This record gives sequence, structure tokens and C-alpha cells, in this order.
Amino acid sequence: MKINKQAKRDAKQLFQACLVDGVLNEDRVRQTVGKVVEAKPRGYLAILSHFQRLVKLDIHRRTASVESAMEISSDLQARVQANLEKKYGAGLSLSFAVNPALIGGLRIQIGSDVYDGSVRGRLMQLKDSAAA
Repeated sequence: MKINKQAKRDAKQLFQACLVDGVLNEDRVRQTVGKVVEAKPRGYLAILSHFQRLVKLDIHRRTASVESAMEISSDLQARVQANLEKKYGAGLSLSFAVNPALIGGLRIQIGSDVYDGSVRGRLMQLKDSAAA
């Protein structure tokens, strides 16, 4: 579906209206979609389509995956979360997982940003630099 500039602008305005202190408010998103569906303005399907894209991108940007070689303490989890929130702002959704293949260290992915401080990642870098 081709989305015109006006529909993109309208979707962006709706998205901005759903932000509370820079964080997407789930209730406002539901209310906004309901009102748009109820009113059915011209090109509302295109507006909702682009609005959905903006919401998905924001959710992806606010989702962090933290992997470690072994279970990490709740104290370390809190410090990691505090540091990430300092860098990315409040409202991050963190998930912690154990991945023994990392050998040691942490691997953090937030949206498209990846911070690989694992032993496996360093070994791969060393292998790639030796091959070049």
C-alpha cells in the first residue's frame, strides 16, 4: 500500500500524541486507534498502517535483550538496567537470558544496536583479523 505524505504526517502526529514523557503509552495507542477507526477519516487505512509501523519501530527501539554465559546476580542486572536507561532513557523493556555459547561476558542488543563484550565475540574478532 502506497502511503501519501499527508497520511504519514497524520500518523506521526497521532504517534506524538501517544507519547507520555517520551515513552509510548499503551492506553493512548488503543484509544487513538479506536477513535480513528470510529471516525474513518479520508485515507484512514494508510494512516493506521503507518501509525502501526511507527509503534512497532518504537517498541523495537525500547526492547533490550541481555545475554550472558551464566546466570547473573540481581545486583548486576539492576546496574545493567540503570546504565542502559541512562543511555537510552526510561521505559526500556529488558529480558535477561543465559547463552553458554558466549563463554563469558555479556551481549546486549537494543533495537539495531549490539554491544558484544563476550569472549566468543572477541574470539570471532580475533579470527576475522587473522584471516585478513
